Amino acid sequence: MTRRTLGIVLAGSLAAATAAMAIPATPDPTRNSSTSTLLAGWSHTSRSNGYVEDTWWAVRDRCAPDTLGERLICEAVAVLARAPSRAFEAKISDKTGLPLPDGWGLMTAKNSPSIRSAHAETPLDLASVLGFYRVALGSRGWTETDGAVVASDRADIAFTTADGPALLRLTRQDDKTIADISQRKPTAVLAGFPPKPGRVKLMLGNKTDDAAIITVNEQTIKLAAHAGEKLANSDSEAGELPDNQKIDLPPGKYKITLKVDGSAARSREFEVAANETWGLLVGPDGAALPIRLY
Repeated sequence: MTRRTLGIVLAGSLAAATAAMAIPATPDPTRNSSTSTLLAGWSHTSRSNGYVEDTWWAVRDRCAPDTLGERLICEAVAVLARAPSRAFEAKISDKTGLPLPDGWGLMTAKNSPSIRSAHAETPLDLASVLGFYRVALGSRGWTETDGAVVASDRADIAFTTADGPALLRLTRQDDKTIADISQRKPTAVLAGFPPKPGRVKLMLGNKTDDAAIITVNEQTIKLAAHAGEKLANSDSEAGELPDNQKIDLPPGKYKITLKVDGSAARSREFEVAANETWGLLVGPDGAALPIRLY
């Protein structure tokens, strides 16, 4: 190939790439939910008395391209991220025995002496997520009990398992389905760790390098960088949290606002039920990481 011909080919390729970057991409929810990066963390606590506790969290950085060229770049990066993402999912499923629905954008999971739990948020519709869990949990030997409540925007289902009763709660919020699945274990827990009867205990922490402000139920809590970041690592570390980072709530649905220094405030709803203890961590880019602790 002559130098002149090579120059023409390169120029043509550059022109085509530039044109592609300028072509508007037709919105496609399936494509736009591709994974571009996976931000994840894991903690493992073990003691000589056999106590073992694992906690996982992950946030997928969604790629929503505006042009054809950006879409091509997003999809290329998504291919590279898919393998570690699937390995991460398999690890959690193996360690907790709790499956995750496809396309999740945020997840947390806990396996401690007192509970197994998983929280996942996915753009899939509620009916699809419910169908997934019924098949996945049924294959694990879970049996759905009578009295399930299923509607277009929520589902509450109890299961019996070889290890005791378990619960699945699905809610629809802001074009995503939020799945919470939990199974308490018949072991003793630290005094003061469970909530008051009929109430909810919410523990707050900050995993970022910046100060943050959390507003819950008209209560505003200021958190220094990394304040309470290990509250989900073990029951004992959660028990050491100062009282000003604990909130006692009636069961229900709450608006939560997170504001990290230098970033815009982010708001979302958070639903909790009676006799539950939750950790709520400020994660990457101010994302809220809810972790069921008890």
